[in-house]
Amino acid sequence: MSMTSTIDPVAEDAAPINTEHLIAARRERILSWVMPIVAISLAIVAWEWAVWFYEIPHYLIPAPSLIAETLVKDGPSLMVSAWFTVKLTFMSLALAIIGGVLLGALFALSRPVEMSLFPFAVILQVTPVVAIAPLILIYVDSTFAALLICAWIVAFFPILSGTVMGLRSADHNLRDLFTLYRATPWQRLRYLLAPSALPYFMSALKVAGGLSLIGAVVAEFVAGAAGQNTGLASRIIESSFRSEIPRMFAALVLVSALGIVIFLMTSWLSRRVLGHWHESEIRRDT
Repeated sequence: MSMTSTIDPVAEDAAPINTEHLIAARRERILSWVMPIVAISLAIVAWEWAVWFYEIPHYLIPAPSLIAETLVKDGPSLMVSAWFTVKLTFMSLALAIIGGVLLGALFALSRPVEMSLFPFAVILQVTPVVAIAPLILIYVDSTFAALLICAWIVAFFPILSGTVMGLRSADHNLRDLFTLYRATPWQRLRYLLAPSALPYFMSALKVAGGLSLIGAVVAEFVAGAAGQNTGLASRIIESSFRSEIPRMFAALVLVSALGIVIFLMTSWLSRRVLGHWHESEIRRDT
């Protein structure tokens, strides 16, 4: 008995289609890195050319080459200050995550507690940290602790708001289903509320990451802290008083670089947490 093989046209077309999708996805990933690098490089070249062509004094706008030279020359002292800002930023962000998640879970579980305490969170959010910082510096002995509190205040509310919104966004039909099957509070939290809150929390984390850096820098500006063991904001203030504009730009570059690193870290974490199941992070081929 002879056997004849049949060719499935769907299977035959699947391979080239999948190959095209893989190539397109790889091209998109490469462009997502190449295009920003090219755009930033062109902007730096244009900046360098404009300073040279118009002969702009370095005490007004320094050239990127002079800023890079300053970064190399003053690198050790600037890196010490950068490490201070890094510690302040990430410690405030960690405290904001812990406090925001715990308090948000409490708000979501108890309506009376939310009605009682949420106005205080709103007051902290809408009151400028510039106005609160002098009082905190008076009442708190440690300057670092005072700066930490100021940065925490700025980063806290997005985490709290995102957590509460996420915990309450769980589908009511699924809530009824968990009740029908007599799920324990831990099972309800793990399998229903936490997955529902994760997209909101990750979005809030991206916002809070940048705000924690802004809060740290603004708090240090208000405090007017000076000395060797201080952050990049102090180096900026110090350089402006001494009219060392290239050094001030170098400190600003480090602040911006830190902000970019925080954004990339939170974006990577969001893709790792949500990329396999949530629509906001799933990559589409078409």
